Amino acid sequence: MIPGVNPKQMKQMMKKMGMKQEDIDASEVIIKCSDKEIVIRNPEVAKIEMMGKENFQISGDVEERGLETFNEDDVNTVKEQTNCSEEEAKEALERNEGDLAKAILELKS
Repeated sequence: MIPGVNPKQMKQMMKKMGMKQEDIDASEVIIKCSDKEIVIRNPEVAKIEMMGKENFQISGDVEERGLETFNEDDVNTVKEQTNCSEEEAKEALERNEGDLAKAILELKS
């Protein structure tokens, strides 16, 4: 919070301003974006209600993960159709954003 301010006084001030804070016991927070996930481990989460809106304050150990656009079945299909290695199939699928047909055509040409 604010350095030098007693937490009890801070809660009273927030209450006077119409703010309400609640700590949330979370084990992990995941924010899903179109191209990645932001994972926050060991989070400290506070829900703050103010002026009819809910806001969340989150801190913790942050990790970003890219989203795979294909799965193991896709990899196996590409391998079977092109007689390539698993690594080659994965690379082709990554280059073609998970499009099976494009990955197979690329490897066959």
